[in-house]
Amino acid sequence: MSSTNEATVIHVDDTAGKAPVTSVAAPPAASAPTAPVQQQRKGSGVPFLLRSGAEGFRRCMALVDLLLRVVAFGPTLAAAIATGTSDETLSVFTEHFQFRARFDDFPTFVFLVAANAIAAGYLVLSLPFSVVGIIRPKATVARLLLLIGDTVMVVLVTAAASAAAAIVYVAHEGNPRANWVPICMNFHGFCERTSGAVVASFLAVLVFILLVLLSACAIRRRQC
Repeated sequence: MSSTNEATVIHVDDTAGKAPVTSVAAPPAASAPTAPVQQQRKGSGVPFLLRSGAEGFRRCMALVDLLLRVVAFGPTLAAAIATGTSDETLSVFTEHFQFRARFDDFPTFVFLVAANAIAAGYLVLSLPFSVVGIIRPKATVARLLLLIGDTVMVVLVTAAASAAAAIVYVAHEGNPRANWVPICMNFHGFCERTSGAVVASFLAVLVFILLVLLSACAIRRRQC
């Protein structure tokens, strides 16, 4: 008997005296590779973060979330330090007659320092939760906690930055109707620090808004 890989030849004799007909059977087709082998070959050259379809996409979103938190830490910390160290003394005529501008003379700037310091601390504490999203893409609880925390930080930093922006504007421009004289023409260093802190705070607000949108999108895709 011939093996299964060789062609089988069958001779059929015709009773009517005709020439014998030879039938050649085609060799059996090779069996298709199983599904796990196909998936393994397909994903062998794909980066780790892009494997497993939807889970890979969630890992990418979690990685972007982690990077945004690192980026947002810089503006919040810089705003808190710049405002907290804003202190300038202006001597007039003699050293005994001086004008002084200090951040704690303005409750709005105290609020700005506190809000940015809280936001910077929150960003540091939220990094482990963001890492959990990379390791376990289906961890919805961690992402939900980040969404709530990011929303609170958006409100807090926005309120502090908006209030400080109003004070900085009056310090630069004054208000003739209220007889408020602009002080930035004399206290240059104080105004530069507080103005930079306001700009940095609004940059942090923009990053927090992106984090909120990213967390909401990640939770939505987990439910699908």
